[in-house]
Amino acid sequence: MAPPAGQLRPGRYLAIFALIVVALYALVFFTGDGKPNPKLGIDLQGGTRVTLTARTPDGQPPSKESLDQARQIIETRVNGMGIGGSEVALDGSNVVITVPGAGGEEAKQLGQTAELNFRKVVQTLPAAPAAPAPTTPQQAQPPGDSQQAIAEAKATRQSTDPNVLMQAASALDCNAEDPLRGNDDPKLPLVACDREGKAKYVLEPVFLEGKEIADSMAQPPNPQGGSPGWTVNLNFKAAGAKTWADFTSANVNQSAAFVLDGEVVSAPTIQEPLLGGNANINGQFNQQSATDLANILKYGSLPLAFDQSEAETVSATLGVASLEAGLIAGGIGLLLVAVYCLAYYRLLGILTVLSLILSGGVVYGVLVLLGRWIGFTLDLAGVAGFIVAIGITADSFIVFFERLKDEIREGRTFRSSVPRAWVRARRTILSADAVSFLAAAVLYVLAVGQVKGFAFTLGMSTVLDLVVVFLVTHPLVALASKNKFLSKPSVSGLGAVQRIGNRARAERKATATTSKEA
Repeated sequence: MAPPAGQLRPGRYLAIFALIVVALYALVFFTGDGKPNPKLGIDLQGGTRVTLTARTPDGQPPSKESLDQARQIIETRVNGMGIGGSEVALDGSNVVITVPGAGGEEAKQLGQTAELNFRKVVQTLPAAPAAPAPTTPQQAQPPGDSQQAIAEAKATRQSTDPNVLMQAASALDCNAEDPLRGNDDPKLPLVACDREGKAKYVLEPVFLEGKEIADSMAQPPNPQGGSPGWTVNLNFKAAGAKTWADFTSANVNQSAAFVLDGEVVSAPTIQEPLLGGNANINGQFNQQSATDLANILKYGSLPLAFDQSEAETVSATLGVASLEAGLIAGGIGLLLVAVYCLAYYRLLGILTVLSLILSGGVVYGVLVLLGRWIGFTLDLAGVAGFIVAIGITADSFIVFFERLKDEIREGRTFRSSVPRAWVRARRTILSADAVSFLAAAVLYVLAVGQVKGFAFTLGMSTVLDLVVVFLVTHPLVALASKNKFLSKPSVSGLGAVQRIGNRARAERKATATTSKEA
């Protein structure tokens, strides 16, 4: 049994909604930077999208666990560099890094495996033009894929035979791509180039691993003396500090190579024992390169090696054009819904348009706050989610209005039909929105990249749709039904339905009179 209309207090519901809007925009204007601007994604403000493809030494597909670990480390690196609004997501065996705005060059360095190891220098050679490569059974094989190249490089440049190592050092071309980059075996010797390609090194096996690094920090040039350029200062963990102290004590006047992913970044000579658990890397760094290396080492080594398979840069101009296109599409969608509702429902159509505008205001405020609190960025996929949500929100109004017209067709007045129609329509509205929200939630969990933005905005709009329908649309329709002017058939747009209802009521009355006379 539907409750009488008098039990509903529309003013109370509208007041609650007004308080929500006031509180929402008070947070927008008086928290954070106070600017009511949502964060925009790469396709709306420009930026860089980098795709990293994982590779393993044995050529097998990387495990899900190692990919997840790599994604988390790269995400930590992004956050540590202060790049706001970025996204790191898995796409098969790829890691996709999206960085809106500035910071694209930094993003391209985030896929470094950053496996820093310490090796003793056996011999240093100038990086002269490469001599003909020595012929070994491994090198006599026909060219193969990258895994074969890695195996061949290990057989010579990581041989336990000193003669083979020297031959490999003579043949090594520091200007060619290195198949051992990120793939060298720490338990074996290594022949490697420095980062500038100016020297070659014959190195012993690793005596100290980079995982023993506790912290790293970029340091500017010391005007009082010392290194003339930027350096990277390392602090070791307890076990690593002891190993470093023991090595430097036993190898004074010898050189220790700091090897990053198979490249020598620095090979300083040990002047005296270093007992404090610290080390400095100097490798002709500038501020940016020293900071990048310090952050990479600070946040850990990746469990996989990555090749940069794609680096896409979106200009800010293209981003503005995309934003304008999205806003135009949304405006056209809203206009079409408004025209349809005004033509079909008249007064109820006006209430629909008003509800949609209020819903858009709430959504905008929530977007601004989510950008500040959780770093949510609005992209074109998210705009598409909002456009689809316009239809879902309008559908909730239509369900209510059609249920209202059904009640009036049965002979009830506009005023008495509102509470009965609402009780019956709200179950359908809740069920429909629950299905839409569930679909958006499943899509968000299963999707990657920009599809998540679509799912998130669709789900959020669906929830806010319920807030507007319950706190705005229903109370406004109830108020209109109590107003003499607004409830006129010519104004409400319910004239044709009410005429059908009057005939139905007259027929029921005539039937009741006939039955009574009989």
